[in-house]
Amino acid sequence: MSVKGKKRPTALAELDGVTVGLAEKLAAVGISTIEALAFATPKDLEAAEVPMEKARQIAAKARSLLAETSFITAKELAELRSEMQMLKTGSRNLDELIGGGFETGIITELFGEYSSGKTASAFTACVMVQQPISEGGLDGGALFIDSENTFSPKRIMEIAKTRGFKEPAKALDKIVVSNVYNVDHQMFVVEHADKIVKENNIRLIVVDSLTAHFRSEYLGREMLAERQQRLNKHLHELLRLARMFNAVALITNQIVARPEGGYSLFDWDAAGGHVMAHTSGLRLRLRRAGANTRIATVVDSSWLPWREIPIKITEKGIDDPEIPQQQKTMP
Repeated sequence: MSVKGKKRPTALAELDGVTVGLAEKLAAVGISTIEALAFATPKDLEAAEVPMEKARQIAAKARSLLAETSFITAKELAELRSEMQMLKTGSRNLDELIGGGFETGIITELFGEYSSGKTASAFTACVMVQQPISEGGLDGGALFIDSENTFSPKRIMEIAKTRGFKEPAKALDKIVVSNVYNVDHQMFVVEHADKIVKENNIRLIVVDSLTAHFRSEYLGREMLAERQQRLNKHLHELLRLARMFNAVALITNQIVARPEGGYSLFDWDAAGGHVMAHTSGLRLRLRRAGANTRIATVVDSSWLPWREIPIKITEKGIDDPEIPQQQKTMP
């Protein structure tokens, strides 16, 4: 589409007022696309040594190209929300529990004890996202940010094979993996991911787990405030990516003990405190309930009630428990 005979810019250096040199400076601080520039804050642009007046001009031009940043009516917002998509989870039970699947444009948090199915759910999503939209996928790729060395190509291929991929190894081609080794590295990867996301048609961003490095590096109450501030910034960068590219943001989270009890039915809760609770659009608790059976519970959502359902971990990743034969034959 053109405006006054001009081709609509698609690259940052094509935007009026952005020279090649300026584009390089912006890329150095993680602003590599027009979408990233549109959502950048004055502080972000200051880091690229862009004069304030110039920063306002180029940011305004970038925002003018994105209809999402305009003032709109509630009806128009409803129509825009209708463009949000759902990624099937791999379990019909879980899809039904959360209203159809993992929603694009928000952060979905999975938290639970070790071996509760968090990583299995993330692996399944990495395969499901590659499926056509007609089959519950998003016809795109996945970005897997790995902080605990959990990513397993062998497991991905097993899930792909059992879910009908003719060449399971090709499922690996559409997954970009980034192993992150500390908090700074993890934050840097997310802040500079917009170009990777755009070039690889990434529709699913996984962080497994989001809080591991934050918990190991920020020890003691005296470091709590700084940890929470950085965690909050990290979550909002992730949310920005999900909204910019209409992608699913799926994070796994560790747990903390709750020896004091309180309102919770469990003696453990999600790590990260109120920062995690306020930023995640949907929070799911996973807990063990047998050899391969897990219980998924909607803990917090603005549109879903508290409910729980059983799921099962199989060679397909996450799946549904088998229905007993007597229940199948009942009228």
